[in-house]
Amino acid sequence: MSATEAREPPMRLTATGWTLVALAAAVALLVVASLSGLIAKGHPLDTLFVDPFRQMVDAPDLLVQTIWEGLVSGVLYALIALGFVLIFKASGVFNFAQGIMVVFAALTLVGLHEMGVPALLALVLAVGVMFVLAVGVERFVLRPLVNQPDIILFMATFGITYVLIGLGELVFGGNPKQMIDEQLFLPKGAIELKMLGGFVSLQKIDIAAAVIAAAMIAALAFFFQHTRIGRALRAVADSHKAALSVGISLNQIWVIVWFTAGVVALVTGIMWGARSDVSFALSTIALKALPVLILGGFTSVPGAIVGGLIIGVGEKIGEFYWGPLVGGGIESWLAYFIALAFLLFRPQGLFGEKIIERI
Repeated sequence: MSATEAREPPMRLTATGWTLVALAAAVALLVVASLSGLIAKGHPLDTLFVDPFRQMVDAPDLLVQTIWEGLVSGVLYALIALGFVLIFKASGVFNFAQGIMVVFAALTLVGLHEMGVPALLALVLAVGVMFVLAVGVERFVLRPLVNQPDIILFMATFGITYVLIGLGELVFGGNPKQMIDEQLFLPKGAIELKMLGGFVSLQKIDIAAAVIAAAMIAALAFFFQHTRIGRALRAVADSHKAALSVGISLNQIWVIVWFTAGVVALVTGIMWGARSDVSFALSTIALKALPVLILGGFTSVPGAIVGGLIIGVGEKIGEFYWGPLVGGGIESWLAYFIALAFLLFRPQGLFGEKIIERI
């Protein structure tokens, strides 16, 4: 390298990085001190920082059970986050309505079946309803607001949310409904596996949910990476003006993306509804997509997957091992705490693009 060539400065830890290193070192010292007997068993420091890990070692079967339940939740979180990613990549707008789309799609399926429509036909009709919704959003929301500031489009998704809430309550009522999982041939029961000196119970519906969600994520990843429409989507994501200059129709792309997000919402609603029920409270689960997106990055499909798994496993382990120390309820807020901590040292997410604007 010549003397005139620029040299990259050596990598240095930021203040936040040093803080994280110090915290990790402090926890490691506490663990060593507790194991060596310097901190008595039952001491608050031992209870908080060491005893949960001791429980993991003493009962590995419970640890595997907890991790499995976290993985299932994480895959479903990733599926919800994928709907946000698809729309954000195509339009640069965070779709606040994705959560209520999950509820509306599931309510449509169950409501049609209650009206006497066979389950499989109701499933097809529900897909058709999501297509009509995509066309309506493009025609009456996105097209009139094209070239408007992003905040205007973001607020428009709030309007879509309340329109779908009102329409859902008007047509299907506001009472919780039972998902038609048996009519859709989703499995029941559990599989008991003997391992690590104990038993691990795998609910068949959880296995089906993980397999279906993983297959759908893989299919969507293939579709958007190796098809003409997928290449058009990536072109739109890079630059709307450049995409228009080569003949790509933004209107068609937006319909395709919103329809795809609607199908993702339908599958998510079926899986979550089969595990609990179908109600408007289900839309709050979609808010877990926010920390998932912060961890993985708003424009990354792999990031949605990895972020979902981290959040799913993290909140289950936190609830099971640390929840009793604070009276429970960790699962409802731990994901947001993880996301907030993550923002301190990598705001763009694990797989997000770091954009530097020079003024």
